[in-house]
Amino acid sequence: MPSAPPPDWTLERRRIVGDRIRDARLRANLTQERLAELAGMDRQTINRIEQAHASPQLDNLFRIADALNVPLADLVR
Repeated sequence: MPSAPPPDWTLERRRIVGDRIRDARLRANLTQERLAELAGMDRQTINRIEQAHASPQLDNLFRIADALNVPLADLVR
């Protein structure tokens, strides 16, 4: 049985987190590819998170924040 889609507020918050990651990446003058390398992830995952097509795992958020040298709270508040 398929699960119900997430509520709209969840999707909106996912978009906000993706926007914050993209903004921090651009401020750091990094491409998605370079951020992925620094975070030990693949570019497609970074893209899906930034575009809000995927809900990032907490461990991946830690890795992204560390790679961007920003506090995790700046990405998810």
